[in-house]
Amino acid sequence: MTTPSIIKCFAIFICLSPPIAFASDELIGDWSLQMNSGTPAWMSINRTDKKWDVRMRLYVGPDGPHTNVTMTDGQLAFKIRQNKKSSDTKTVNVGMTNGCLDGVVCTTSPDGSLQHDAFTGMKIPPVASTSPDLSKVRFGLPVSLFNGKDLTGWQPYESDKKMGWHVQDGELVNTTPKTDFSATGAYANLRTDAVFGDCWLHVEFNIGEARNSGIYLRGMYEAQVVDRDSRMQGKQGVGAIFGRIKPTKNAGKEGGVWQAYDLTLIDRHITVILNGEKVINNQPVTGPTAGAVFTNPTQPGPIFLQGDHTSVRYRSIYLAPVMKD
Repeated sequence: MTTPSIIKCFAIFICLSPPIAFASDELIGDWSLQMNSGTPAWMSINRTDKKWDVRMRLYVGPDGPHTNVTMTDGQLAFKIRQNKKSSDTKTVNVGMTNGCLDGVVCTTSPDGSLQHDAFTGMKIPPVASTSPDLSKVRFGLPVSLFNGKDLTGWQPYESDKKMGWHVQDGELVNTTPKTDFSATGAYANLRTDAVFGDCWLHVEFNIGEARNSGIYLRGMYEAQVVDRDSRMQGKQGVGAIFGRIKPTKNAGKEGGVWQAYDLTLIDRHITVILNGEKVINNQPVTGPTAGAVFTNPTQPGPIFLQGDHTSVRYRSIYLAPVMKD
């Protein structure tokens, strides 16, 4: 091949091969992850001033931002710690293949053994910058999600855990021996059989002093269930969308007293009325909260109640779906 031909072929190669920067730019955004293990997972990737800001959550625990992020040949690599007590090391590698996100979580145990959990991802559209006009939203007729007699319409989220849920005196009761606030436990969480899109949800709860549970809209966004004097306050307190949105005030009641939530989710904007007081007003929620079992906001999800925390009681659970034009 002559020198001009070599130069021409090289020029064609440069034109047809996108630069690494382009490939890495495709990673930027929020992602609902599909893990081979089935673990609910979510990731957010951003870059400012050539510095990567990466957040990732595998079901429970903090989402970051994770440190020591490196980019090599279009692949991001970083380490995460699922919880403070774990001695496992988790290394994540993620990139784009033929325009699709793919990656793997490599877990190294103290004995040196390795586990690999591959994943793909679906990009999540950005949250609308303008809050929805709630005066124009139409709701369908409210339906009861709990009949007060049995667990019809509900199922444990984890089939391999102990079942603490039962019906007693017309109430949906979870009984567990757990008293601490650790993220998971031996008892099962509970979800509706049905899945829902945007909606209004009314639910009443009775949580003991220094006890903890949670109510998830669409299996994604947790309204915190604790008493007003809980050590968990602010973004982690009663009236909060856990870890995401702080209530304007603590409108909770003391432990052992019935309380009421009215939760409205419209276009990833949440309004929270706690015990008749509006404490979150049509605020955007940027991603799933810790413990979310669904992570794709473009798809419907269940109503989900935490049962792997402590004992709690629920009643009067009603949902009105948003009517589409």
